[in-house]
Amino acid sequence: MVYESLPRTVRILLLGDPGVGKTSLILSLVTEEFTEHVPSKAEEITIPADVTPEQVPTNIVDICVAEQSPEQIVEEIEKSHVICIVFSVDRQETLSKIASHWLPFVRDNCHHDLRKPVILVGNKIDLIDYSIIDNIWDIAEEYPEVDRCIECSAKNLINVSEMFYNAQKAVLHPISPIYSIEEQELTEKCKKALSRIFKICDLNGDGVLDDYEVTIFQRKCFDTPLQLQVLDEVKSVIAQNIPGGIENDGITIKGFIFLHCLFIQRGRNETTWTVLRKFGYDESLELNHEYLYVNFKVPVGCTSELSYKGQQFLTQVFEKYDKDKDGMLNPTELKNVFACCPRIPWHNLRYTVPTNEKGYLTMQGWMCRWTLMTLLDLQNTSAYLAYLGYNFLENESQKSAVHITREKKVDIAKKQSSRNVYQCHVIGPRSCGKTSICRSFLGIAHKKIKPHAHERGDGNSSENCCINTVLVYGQEKSLVLREIPITRVSDPLQPHEVNCDVACLVYDVAAARSFEYIARIYIKYFAESHIPVLIVGTRCETLPARQEYILQPDVFCAKYQLLPPQTFHVRENKHDVFVKLATMAAFPQFQAAWILFSKHRHLKHFASLAGDNSSWWKAGIGVAAATVMGFMLIKIFSFQRR
Repeated sequence: MVYESLPRTVRILLLGDPGVGKTSLILSLVTEEFTEHVPSKAEEITIPADVTPEQVPTNIVDICVAEQSPEQIVEEIEKSHVICIVFSVDRQETLSKIASHWLPFVRDNCHHDLRKPVILVGNKIDLIDYSIIDNIWDIAEEYPEVDRCIECSAKNLINVSEMFYNAQKAVLHPISPIYSIEEQELTEKCKKALSRIFKICDLNGDGVLDDYEVTIFQRKCFDTPLQLQVLDEVKSVIAQNIPGGIENDGITIKGFIFLHCLFIQRGRNETTWTVLRKFGYDESLELNHEYLYVNFKVPVGCTSELSYKGQQFLTQVFEKYDKDKDGMLNPTELKNVFACCPRIPWHNLRYTVPTNEKGYLTMQGWMCRWTLMTLLDLQNTSAYLAYLGYNFLENESQKSAVHITREKKVDIAKKQSSRNVYQCHVIGPRSCGKTSICRSFLGIAHKKIKPHAHERGDGNSSENCCINTVLVYGQEKSLVLREIPITRVSDPLQPHEVNCDVACLVYDVAAARSFEYIARIYIKYFAESHIPVLIVGTRCETLPARQEYILQPDVFCAKYQLLPPQTFHVRENKHDVFVKLATMAAFPQFQAAWILFSKHRHLKHFASLAGDNSSWWKAGIGVAAATVMGFMLIKIFSFQRR
């Protein structure tokens, strides 16, 4: 997939003194023969795309100094893409006029940042028996916008088509962004772009491109395999010209950059530009917006997750940069992953995803972080997948790396979620232990905890989120805990703070007024919603206080047909709370089943089973089976009454 930003047409303007052969060159190109009787000015000519080497429509514009005013000439300069300044090789004054008039005139009428490429054309070489190309380059050295110099003859049709082809190339494959003529080397931006391309193509991350990697690169960039003999010749040229360009029979980054420098010096700009455009670069050597940002459509009620292809690609990236193969990315390795990106896309890794005791990113933490970014900031995921080369290696856009889930209302109707990532909002009064629950989810609750800022997020921030994986009936699911910060208990919750897959309402069992807050939150925001709710009491190691509310927590849960309050102790790190939350999100019918059967006295023992982990799951399965049986019995009884 190539992301190009080429002009839809190429507009070539011919300038020069009268009598140098501008019009003759145009007519010789079109008619393929020389005409003795030449008009003072040729009409604008359009060459169709299918007869040009680059398959781009080309307009050729002639200028007659005697007939057109300076203002008209300036207007044509502004509209053109490339300018050919023609002189006659047998008239020294026309050559001198290039440096004294035409080049300064063109430069003065082009914005500094938008200088047009210039081709210097020495016409009428049929009249002399020597070359003046060196004299032309002496003039061109003062003007970096001069792309190339060429000698031709309109009369003998020598280099006429080549002149216009090179003018077209100067627009489609400009030299100035990629090569400095004064310094005779690649520009820094070009080196930076090629360094990123090299890192992407170095599939095993060993610092060289072996024969297999070069073959993949060649096939994907040019749609043709590279013969081994040609590859050996290329490596031989590199080895002879640049020390350290070949190591272990592979091409190093020095050799790769030298090779492109050689292409350009030999006039093969198009080769380097083909590679650059294949990897998403535009004429200013910036990555195209279309290359970075795919137009994802996530309907209301749907979410975005990594697809299998996305997960597979990111796993390969992790393994590639895990140089010491210890199953984690240390700070240096993580920096190397994103060396060709604007920045590392994540902030607080340590308190967001699973890490080791040093805060290094494990494979699980790496995948969790990408999962979280894909859920909350899909466009950023799109961009960073592109930076890392997903488009090139997978040969398709980032759309294949992302899965858009079905609408949540469909999950509710089917009583089972098809998602693999669930959002749980952790809500409770200040200092009730919300942060401890979130940190416990990552296995770091016993460590010193930094206080959270009191400001509320914008709804898309991941700074107050943490994510980990949970097994739900043997399937790995990702659970995102988002702590909802509370400044004042009187502050209402915003819609994005309420909307989630499952809510965890937290209170401090030792604080007499703590439960009142979440009770009111439940009644106001969740009682009439389809969002499952689990109430959790923290600091259970202390003596419980009688809650100053009209109903005690267990009575409240029974009244509103919720699961009994769950107890949570930080040091015990009770993982079953998170499993229950993920299960309630994955199976929306579970709470409905509880509501249905909690009304029957003979199943009251289910409440006591919910406190025991293994029995709780058995009861869950039993409830689901009993629900199906109950509906079948109802249908049978209804049928018999007819």
